[in-house]
Amino acid sequence: MDRYWLLTSTFYGNWLPGEPRGFVSRVREERLGDPPSKSRHDHDQPGTPYDQDMAGLHKDAQERLRGPPIRINHDQAQTLLDQFRETVRYRGWQLLAVAIMSNHVHLVVGVIGDPDPSKVLGDFKAYGSRALNRNWGKPVSGTWWTYDGSKRKLRDEGAIRGAVEYIQNQENPLLVWINENTLV
Repeated sequence: MDRYWLLTSTFYGNWLPGEPRGFVSRVREERLGDPPSKSRHDHDQPGTPYDQDMAGLHKDAQERLRGPPIRINHDQAQTLLDQFRETVRYRGWQLLAVAIMSNHVHLVVGVIGDPDPSKVLGDFKAYGSRALNRNWGKPVSGTWWTYDGSKRKLRDEGAIRGAVEYIQNQENPLLVWINENTLV
């Protein structure tokens, strides 16, 4: 494999922008200067602070929901894991680790070449949605997932090992799966 990624995505309606406990989303950032400027930034780099507790942004995000927040159960988590494993077989990727919680998922995946990580995450979510829709129907919101997700490049074996350990140590997972051929 040429690249490894730690991918994270939440299920629809969870960890909304402005959350008091913290969130990763595009937020406006004001920079001092002449003239002052505003731009949008994601604060999602490992070891850097993330945004939290923006009441107005959180209220606005809640009001825009098209359905209730999605929490999946163990059967749905198993369906997702099975589909994730099928997706990597089809794409020729390597799945090293998966943690599925009721409100979000983490995956460590190796890919050939240097595909756009948004496409890699999008494939997992698209095929996962199809499997969930087959068994449980489409949710009221029309989607199982929030838009986009976190995509962290794992630059070396130490970073890969750390990401797999992070997945192994998730609190309250519905399931955790570690590939027996993982580098750890």
